[in-house]
Amino acid sequence: MHILCKEIFYLVYFNNSSRRKNFNWTFPNDNPQPCTCQDTEPAKQHVPKEEMEDLQRRRAEEYRQHQIRTGKQNEVLLLAPSNTPLQYPIRGFRVLPMNKTLIPGLALHAQNRTIYEVSLRVGKGVLSVMDRNLTISSTGLEKLNDLLSRVTYTSTVYHIKTEDLSYFSFENHEVIFPIEIRRPSVPVLYDPGKDINSQVTVLVKAFLRYKELKVLIKSIRVNYPNLKIIIADDSHNPEMINGDNIEHYIMPPAQGWFAGRNLAVSQVTTKYFLWVDDDFLFLNETRIESFVKIMEAVPELDVVGGEVVRNRFAFKLLYQEGNSDEGGCIRRVRATHGPVPGLDRCFFVDGVVNYFMGRTDAVRRVGFDPFLKRVAHTEFFIDGLGGLLVATCEGLQIGHQERKVTGDYNKYRFPPKSDSDQKMKHHFFKNHLKCIKY
Repeated sequence: MHILCKEIFYLVYFNNSSRRKNFNWTFPNDNPQPCTCQDTEPAKQHVPKEEMEDLQRRRAEEYRQHQIRTGKQNEVLLLAPSNTPLQYPIRGFRVLPMNKTLIPGLALHAQNRTIYEVSLRVGKGVLSVMDRNLTISSTGLEKLNDLLSRVTYTSTVYHIKTEDLSYFSFENHEVIFPIEIRRPSVPVLYDPGKDINSQVTVLVKAFLRYKELKVLIKSIRVNYPNLKIIIADDSHNPEMINGDNIEHYIMPPAQGWFAGRNLAVSQVTTKYFLWVDDDFLFLNETRIESFVKIMEAVPELDVVGGEVVRNRFAFKLLYQEGNSDEGGCIRRVRATHGPVPGLDRCFFVDGVVNYFMGRTDAVRRVGFDPFLKRVAHTEFFIDGLGGLLVATCEGLQIGHQERKVTGDYNKYRFPPKSDSDQKMKHHFFKNHLKCIKY
């Protein structure tokens, strides 16, 4: 589509340096207007009046952290200065699927011409004139820029998370800028309540070792008598574990480590969970509040690992994508990515020991692959690579009970080589890996 404007307008031209001096080229996205509740009932009417003020305060804080975690504070619209001489949005231009939206910041800054002509084209939508290609011509620069300020974009195929590219050209100059097509998601917040009991749930995967499990529970109850404990148990002949604030889930026999983790995490209603093995032991210095303090201080963190008898088993995953035919290469090394800013003795890593606190919603998004039944731990962090922000911290200690050899347990704990072969085959396909080294 071609638009020709014959009007001639007087133009005061700013050179590049003066434009940089007088114009701000970053524009934060405005806070959306309040929504209406037509044909629905307000959710707050279900909150008792005496709880409203405190609950709203907690909700506001949780939403603030949600905004930080999802990067909302970085969602600013950046406009490129017209050095090209085209002005256009560098990043942050986001549209709803199949909704007409003005393209912000489009403009031309050029010296005098007899005629000014620019063109735009897109791939997954249409411009304001219901065409994928748009050319605008004018003898007046001001009029051309006025028209550019009214150009809209509409995606034509529904998709909740994709991107289009817009090609914007003038004479021998062409720029490309992205258009994010997103369906906004609804926040999912966990009310942290007023104490540790409403913030954290302890999770345990149990298998055969009931004596050790009972010792663990007794040690937890010394300092945390009311904390909920969830047990996922796939023992052959399960024993009932009773007690206040204990949920004991019986699974089919020998379903495995990750199936149990999935079951346990699926039942968590708190913001965080603390993962422990069934033969761990809470010490006097084992303080769950220390984990919570760290994760509240850095809302971007998804997993924080502690120490099991001073062993933090912190590691990095060195990953190369490789080519499309052979797949990638991944290697586990004992190292860190560096310190967590503002937190003493905490370091960014890709994986931690079996004693860790997880952010419930983040861990659920990754999940635990139930194909991996016997020996599995690093595999969770492989699946979460690039999706989970993980740290390890010194001083978050828990004990370990004396190891006792039991024939039945060891048969499953140390599976035959055929199991390992199946696991590697699984990685080959699922993770598109050429090679893997622990």
